Amino acid sequence: MTRLVLAVARDTEERILEPLLERGHDVLARLGLLDDVAEVIARTNPDALIADGDVMTEDLLSHCDDSGCRVVAVCSDETQRRHIARLGLREHVDVGASIAQLEASLAGPDLGSGREEASRGVVTAVWGPAGAPGRTTIAISLAAELAELGARVCLIDADTWSASIAQMLGMLDESPGFAAACRLAGQGALTHDELDRISERYPVSQGTLSVLTGLTRSSRWPELTQSRVTDTIEMCRHWADHVVIDTGFSLESDEEISSDLFAPRRNAATLAALRASDRVLAIGRADPIGISRYLRSHVDLLDVVAGIPVHTVMNRVRSGPVGLAAVSQITSTLQRFGGIDKPTLIGHDERAADAALLEGRVLREVSPRSPVVASVRGLARAMMPEADVPATRRERRARSARSRSTRAWHVSGRATSSP
Repeated sequence: MTRLVLAVARDTEERILEPLLERGHDVLARLGLLDDVAEVIARTNPDALIADGDVMTEDLLSHCDDSGCRVVAVCSDETQRRHIARLGLREHVDVGASIAQLEASLAGPDLGSGREEASRGVVTAVWGPAGAPGRTTIAISLAAELAELGARVCLIDADTWSASIAQMLGMLDESPGFAAACRLAGQGALTHDELDRISERYPVSQGTLSVLTGLTRSSRWPELTQSRVTDTIEMCRHWADHVVIDTGFSLESDEEISSDLFAPRRNAATLAALRASDRVLAIGRADPIGISRYLRSHVDLLDVVAGIPVHTVMNRVRSGPVGLAAVSQITSTLQRFGGIDKPTLIGHDERAADAALLEGRVLREVSPRSPVVASVRGLARAMMPEADVPATRRERRARSARSRSTRAWHVSGRATSSP
C-alpha cells in the first residue's frame, strides 16, 4: 500500500482514483489548481505524489526530495514532457497510462523523487568536401528518420558558406535560429525555453524534429564564433536526444591565412561543430571526381576531429560515371587509397530528390520506397538500436513464410506419424 497525494486534472483524477483505492492505496489528499502542494506534502507526509507535469516546479521537487516523497508526473503533451526532462524527473507517465503503468512508476527502487542528472543527447556532425556531395540532404533525412523512431531531434544548419536547410524544408528563413541561439549563448541567456521559442518545428508522426535554421546571408558568418557554437551545441545536447549538424565544407584553419590573430574565423563554426560531436558522417559523391576530392579531404578531417569516430557515406552511387560493378569498384578504391572499410553506399535517386525539393518536404514523405530513404533509415536504426522499430513489409513477408513453413512441417510430421 502506498500513501498518495493527487494533484492532477479532474478527468485524470476521476479515471485513476477508484482503481487506486481498489488496489489498496491510501489517497491522503486530492488537490485543486489553487492548493499549496508543498504545504500539503509537509502536513500529510505521503509516500508519493502524483501530479500533472505543469504542477511540478524546481522548488516543489526539492521539497519532495527533503520529505522523502516519490514523485510521478502525468504528462499530457510534449511541452510537459520537456518541462519534466529539464527538471531531471525520471518517473513520468502519459495522461492515458494504465493503472498498471502508474503502479510500476510508484513501485520504484526508492522513495526519492527519481531525479537524475540531465540527460546528454548524441551529437552527429554531417560533413562533406566541396562539390555538392548531398550533405544537407543526408542530414535532413537522418534527422527525420531519427525522429520517426521516436527520438527528440534537433537539426542545426551550421554552414557559414551556403546554408540551405530552411529552403529545403519549406520554412521561412527570415530569422536564422542558429544565429539567434549563438547570440543568446554569448550572453549566457540560452535556455531550453529559448530553444523552444527560436526553433522551427517540422511535423513528424512519432518523435519531434526541431530545426535551428541557418544564416539568411553568408555575409553574417561572424555571428557564429567558435565559443558560441560550442556552447550552443552543448545546450542542444541536453535539450534533445539527438543533435544532427549540417556543417560547412572547408576545414581550413583561418588563422593560417590571416595576419590578425583575433579576427573572426569563417570556418570556426564548422571546426567547432566537428570537435563537439560524438560521431561524424563524412559524405562523398560516388563519381571519380567526388571520390578523389573525398580521399584528399578525409586525411584533413581525421586531423581535425582527433579521434572522434568517422563513418564514410558515399552518396549518389550509380554505374554511369563509375562503370560496371560500381559498388565493388567504389569500395575497393576507398579501401586501397584511404584505408576506409565498410562505407555506407547510397544509391542515386534524382527523381525523389527533385520531388522533395519541389515540395519542401523530407525524402521519406515524397518517396518512402526510395533507396536513399532505406539507406538513411539503416543509419538511423544503427544509432538507435533500442528503438521499437516496426517491421518492414519484406520482414513481415519473410516472417509469415517461416511461420507457414513451420506449420507445414508440423502437419507433415503428424501425418507421417499417425497410424
